[in-house]
Amino acid sequence: MTSILQRFRNSGINLTQAVKLVVYALLLINFAFYFIEEWQIAQFTRANGGTFLQWTSAFVTSIDELAWFVLLFLFELETYVLDDAALTRRRLILMHGARYVCYAFLAHTVYAYSVDIVKLGNVEAVENVSSLCQMEGGKSSFASNLDYSEITIKNCEELSSANEFIYLDPPDYLIVTDAEGFVIETQLSVVDLAESITWLLILFSIEATVMLQERSIGISSSSGFLSSFDTEASLKLFNRAKVVLYCLLWGAIAYWVFRGHYIYGWDEFVWIAGFVLIENNISGWREETAGTDSSGPPIKENSPA
Repeated sequence: MTSILQRFRNSGINLTQAVKLVVYALLLINFAFYFIEEWQIAQFTRANGGTFLQWTSAFVTSIDELAWFVLLFLFELETYVLDDAALTRRRLILMHGARYVCYAFLAHTVYAYSVDIVKLGNVEAVENVSSLCQMEGGKSSFASNLDYSEITIKNCEELSSANEFIYLDPPDYLIVTDAEGFVIETQLSVVDLAESITWLLILFSIEATVMLQERSIGISSSSGFLSSFDTEASLKLFNRAKVVLYCLLWGAIAYWVFRGHYIYGWDEFVWIAGFVLIENNISGWREETAGTDSSGPPIKENSPA
């Protein structure tokens, strides 16, 4: 392994940048997977159409991933690609404005997951049905652990042997599950909401760290509500908070793997890797500016010429 890394270094290729490219390529592949999966699920959940918000909720993960891609690109620009002299006030305003638009999409994710949890409090029992086979040929589909299936005479007994069932989506009455499926649906919804909020808190910490760094090198004279905070103490606090938050994300990975959703756990791992690389950019940025002579503008050493 050591010899491989040594040959890689001797080739003149930046190892960190190569890892970034691999991580970002994997994230694009995961995005394609999520879009296809949500499209397939929407054939069941939105069979009767729906409002604009209902359709955006049906593709909540795809929209969420797209917003994160843009954020990752913007953070990469600000913390690695552009040198400090290029971070003019106008460019910073444009980049920050684009980030705020992405935050609105991420807020939509929290909204969609919250609505899902509220809906779970309004489920209705399927009356006069003691076997799933009695629903064969109807408009309802069976769902369990995010697996949606049309109910047919061939698969009804395999899908569930329960004698009581629940409509997950009244008043549409398109999706039905059993008690076990309802428990899993509830757990998945809670984990999704907790995971999205955790990522927003991590994002807030990274945003605050970047703002403090810009203030410390004189790019920005103000950091909003952070203006009254000591830079070093605040950075330590945010770094410690992020350790706890990343641990929570590993908890989400463990749950998804437990439920057999390996691609979700893999996607979460790759996103963590992507933002660890951004954290590495910020650390390198701080180290470089800390050792830069104050008579000239600090330049990121790892910035491309």
